[in-house]
Amino acid sequence: MAKKGAEKNTRNKTLHTKLIKKKKKKLRKEKEVHKAKIKAIQDKAKAAKEDTRATPDNTDL
Repeated sequence: MAKKGAEKNTRNKTLHTKLIKKKKKKLRKEKEVHKAKIKAIQDKAKAAKEDTRATPDNTDL
């Protein structure tokens, strides 16, 4: 026997899918932001390291 009327459980599935997509998108965004922060810290540290190396070499003039 075929079901009559509206399909059962499709609304719940669509809402769940929407929620999961939203959650994954949020996690991806957080991961990208975290990567950017780490990269900025690494670049700053690298620049500071290069500055400290360059400064002592010029003092022997």
